[in-house]
Amino acid sequence: MGQLSFFSAQIDQPAYDDLAGLLATNGQAVRSDAGTRVSVVVADKWRATAIVEEIAATGLAVEIVTSDEGNPIARTGHSHQLDGLHRRWSAGAVKAMPAGWVPSPRALRLWTIAGGEREGERYLLGLDAHALDTHAMLATALMRVGVAPTLVGTRGQSPALRIAGKRRLTHLLEYVGEPPALPGAAEHWPTIAGF
Repeated sequence: MGQLSFFSAQIDQPAYDDLAGLLATNGQAVRSDAGTRVSVVVADKWRATAIVEEIAATGLAVEIVTSDEGNPIARTGHSHQLDGLHRRWSAGAVKAMPAGWVPSPRALRLWTIAGGEREGERYLLGLDAHALDTHAMLATALMRVGVAPTLVGTRGQSPALRIAGKRRLTHLLEYVGEPPALPGAAEHWPTIAGF
């Protein structure tokens, strides 16, 4: 792919706020007296493993468990370090994107790991089907980093932001870096190989 941008997730320092990338897709932040836990159900084991590696770089406790349906769940331990993230991404009991949010490179990488999928020469970043009010705002957030998406699938169970075109895909790749070094990851990662 060539030289990575200085914005790349691979050189950006890990931060607790990067976990917002999981909340941009179907991740959840739940607050209790013990602190906030962030969790995300994913489709593949490699995704859960990669998320655990990314979160562990922040110093947070993290584990993989299995949902009742048999899907992997990557989740943090309860931590008061994540309480601010929960407050910013909540409106009462509902998930809400904070106004003006700009995804950091690592947040965008986590979003790509948890909910990204190739669609021919285009790329989809999954959204939370239960947080409809966040969809348009998340599209705007991506525009703030120079990746203009199209909102698709809003009437179904698989809403997503579609990224098309070599320039936009190249910019996305500059942010998220190389795919995790795990079997299966590369085939689901953004690519410009078809251009």
